[in-house]
Amino acid sequence: MRTREKGSTLTAILFALAILILVVHVVVFFASGKYGAPAPITGDARAVDEQFHRTLWVAGALFVLTQLALAFAVMQFRDKGRPARFLSGNNTLEILCTLAALGLFLGLGTMGHQAWAGVRYTNPDARSLQVEVTGMQFQFQFRYPGPDGKFGKLDPSQISADSGNSIGIDATDPAGKDDIVTSTLAVPINRPVELLIRSQDVIHDFFVRELRLQQDAVPGLIVPVHFTADQIGRYDIVCTQLCGLGHQKMHAFLEVMSQGDFDNFLKQQAAQ
Repeated sequence: MRTREKGSTLTAILFALAILILVVHVVVFFASGKYGAPAPITGDARAVDEQFHRTLWVAGALFVLTQLALAFAVMQFRDKGRPARFLSGNNTLEILCTLAALGLFLGLGTMGHQAWAGVRYTNPDARSLQVEVTGMQFQFQFRYPGPDGKFGKLDPSQISADSGNSIGIDATDPAGKDDIVTSTLAVPINRPVELLIRSQDVIHDFFVRELRLQQDAVPGLIVPVHFTADQIGRYDIVCTQLCGLGHQKMHAFLEVMSQGDFDNFLKQQAAQ
């Protein structure tokens, strides 16, 4: 009977070594924090980060363990010139592993539910500042109610960039005569803010990394989200939906400022 040739031990060693190098590289990459997200500026954003890191630690530990097990299997069960053995498996072990994975998945999802839903399925504070966010090709416009505290009606037929009425405020509605429309979203620090997000044409997206807040703007819908910023600063607002050829130009700023600076901002915008 002809003896089967033994496989190359060097190949198994190199393969296992490549797996170990990959594991070390991935661990060092994430542990360095070099490409981490910017610091959060709301309590909800910090809750999102906590859940993200919790999930990352669990997934990272499983990744390391499984890759090390793979490297061990490559070396332990490399081709040694003997006939391969067939194993039928263990149904009980497979069921337990599946239930463990399901429990871990559902557990992480349940723990993260509150962080994700905090700005979407809870009512905003009664003293929230309401700001309407309108996405349009290819810019954001932000509307504040005037001293009367009411938004004027919108009439699409009155949209005119040449006359400065880019969102179509109804000229016949007295409530809209003191509305303030700006290209910058300014909010006071430590004051609840409710955004009413809408789109004038196609699907856009409102995304601020520091808020950990990303919400589509859908034509025909007004989507409310809310937050309370607790860090003064200037933060980028971008659209993350491919909304047309000028998508890359769709950019604005969120300015978090003191209450006094915010009052002055509204006065200056109203004067303009």
